[in-house]
Amino acid sequence: MFELNTETQIGGVLVPVRLGAQSWGQLSEARDNAVLVCHYYTGTMRAAGRNPDGTPAWWDALIGPGKAIDTERFFVVCMNTLSNAQCLDSGVVTTGPGTLHPDGRPWGSRFPAWGFADLHALQLALLRQLGAPHWHAVVGPSLGGIQALHWAARTPELAPRVAAVATSPKAGPVLREAFGPLLRDVARGGGLSAALRLISLFGMGADGLERQFREASFETYLRTRLGTCTLEHVLDLGRAVATHNLESVAPQDELFARWRTSGLRLLSVNVTVDQFFPVAEMRQFAQAARAAGVDHTHVEFDSPYGHLGALQDTGQFSAPLRALLEAPAVTLPSASSLENAHV
Repeated sequence: MFELNTETQIGGVLVPVRLGAQSWGQLSEARDNAVLVCHYYTGTMRAAGRNPDGTPAWWDALIGPGKAIDTERFFVVCMNTLSNAQCLDSGVVTTGPGTLHPDGRPWGSRFPAWGFADLHALQLALLRQLGAPHWHAVVGPSLGGIQALHWAARTPELAPRVAAVATSPKAGPVLREAFGPLLRDVARGGGLSAALRLISLFGMGADGLERQFREASFETYLRTRLGTCTLEHVLDLGRAVATHNLESVAPQDELFARWRTSGLRLLSVNVTVDQFFPVAEMRQFAQAARAAGVDHTHVEFDSPYGHLGALQDTGQFSAPLRALLEAPAVTLPSASSLENAHV
């Protein structure tokens, strides 16, 4: 484990940022084999291996020797987001409303509203810290898929392979007009417990909840999350997700033109019963991208776990993910291009 420590401007405020990261595999001599894995809404940098309680990490089925994200070939790194939901976990390093301001008191409402441009800039700082000229690929599910899409939109020359799992090109009406307002409403009356119940219901749906907790206790699971999560961060992440829109970076036609020019390879994967990201949102985007000549592979699959099929049913998309990472290299910039990266 290691940390990114930096100062960055967020909303006109200079913020000292600490974000914890974890890595697997070895960085090559040319430093050209780094894969950035971005975590989901309530996830952490523990993407592979074992959690402190001995359970498999959230994408352990995909990350490791011989797996789709092969740690014998790639140096895999996952870094916490700003406002990581599990900031009360002693092993999770993050910066957000619930962490300390330089004056020794929590940031609270003073913490500036950050967006995906800010998160991209911090991940770019991580890339510089590694001394790598570019990522081999940027991948992730849900919120992690949103982050991956912003790498495609903002600096495709530094992320030539992007996999966005269980996400959309923008936050649609479900997130902006249903989930977001509901999250704030239930949190106001029921606090963190109610917020996590709502996230679980949207995340797994009735079938997924029943299947996941048929022989286990949902209340025990909830108590575990209550011990590591903070409501301020859960709500701040929800606010940030609602701002997601690739067209805020560039119009769709311009994005597609840049992707053709850079040779970006894009994989999108969606779960057909997802309650957060309706599959039609990405399906239509993928059709338009392919029509514009973008190398965009789109995969859909069914899962009884709904949105969380992105974590529970990884076998449904491990083959196309492996194929993306093994795709031949395209022309990439020199390390000096990092200094002039458009963000």
